[in-house]
Amino acid sequence: MTGIAAAAVASLVLAAAPGPGAGSARTAGPSAPAPAAGSSAAVPPFGAFLDSGPLGVARMAAMSAWLGGTELKVAHTYLPGGTWRDIEGPPGFLDAWAQWRQRKADRTLVLNVPMQERNEEGLSDDEVRGLLSQAAAGAFDHHFRTLAEQLVRLGVPDTVIVLGWEMNGITYSHRCGPDPEAWKTYWRRIVAAMRAVPGQRFRFDFTPSRGRDAVPWTDCYPGDDTVDIIGMDSYDQPAGMSFDEQVSEPYGLQQHVDFARAHGKPVSYPEWGLFRNGDDAEYMRRMLAWFDEHGPVYNTLTDYCPHGVWQCGANPGASQVYRTALYGRTDERTPAEPVPTPPPAPADCSPLDLGEWIESLLGRKLCLPLGRWPANR
Repeated sequence: MTGIAAAAVASLVLAAAPGPGAGSARTAGPSAPAPAAGSSAAVPPFGAFLDSGPLGVARMAAMSAWLGGTELKVAHTYLPGGTWRDIEGPPGFLDAWAQWRQRKADRTLVLNVPMQERNEEGLSDDEVRGLLSQAAAGAFDHHFRTLAEQLVRLGVPDTVIVLGWEMNGITYSHRCGPDPEAWKTYWRRIVAAMRAVPGQRFRFDFTPSRGRDAVPWTDCYPGDDTVDIIGMDSYDQPAGMSFDEQVSEPYGLQQHVDFARAHGKPVSYPEWGLFRNGDDAEYMRRMLAWFDEHGPVYNTLTDYCPHGVWQCGANPGASQVYRTALYGRTDERTPAEPVPTPPPAPADCSPLDLGEWIESLLGRKLCLPLGRWPANR
């Protein structure tokens, strides 16, 4: 799925008024399931994509409350890919994510990083081939060194970098198909540039989309020495495809875990969720069971319509499966982090409603002092 476009869709969905339909963030209520037997067992690291900006961080506590206190230990966001400055990390963009990561040692920050600017502008194969030629010669290395330096400076040197995701498709300018050999050389240059930054401990996640797509994703694999995790984005698609077929298809879920095992790498699922088959509770059950069986480093659900279960009210059946499986899975040694309550406005002030986004950046509400101007103003 797209990166910055996904964030834009999520923001639009979340701006909708609360209600029973698509785009409604759910809250804990009387229908909350009881914690399942054995729910005190450790939960494999999981999270959800909830928004690209600071609201994505803020919403994690609310989703955790909906899950009966089960903590989301993985945060997932995307750098925009419009310009190289975006890919270096726009000023302030990563601050809230870094602060969240630093609060607890067992948290993981997952960051999708585009490999080309104009990443979602539909460049032709010839254009992409030309860019890959430049990239393989080192023309863009410095942008990734700048990003690495910023991540280290922000105190998140152990970020999981999902570099050039879904490279086996046709959506992105950072796709592999026009020149796989140049693409693999470019990947290796990026990893070398970022690993050269003092203090870094990045893990690089090679994540194709499930299935063959435009090219076999195995043709794009850049080598074990520059890959730490082998991921897969796996949505419930195409229409009519059963979960068993998603497992067994060429370049599908089974080939993914077999390939990773053969290369001595752990697996991950940075993007997954409902899609072409609607409110598919069976897909949700089977994906959660797949995670239990194969023990990924992390999984992060894409939680906006049509994929999600908390911010999307269109999937009640799958939502119930997800919530029941994860509800109340708390670790008493790590109590849930309290959600800070904004201080009330002073009595001599009139509160200003600037919206969640601005208030999350400021960390508080603002107010307009009363009596500062004459009454006739």
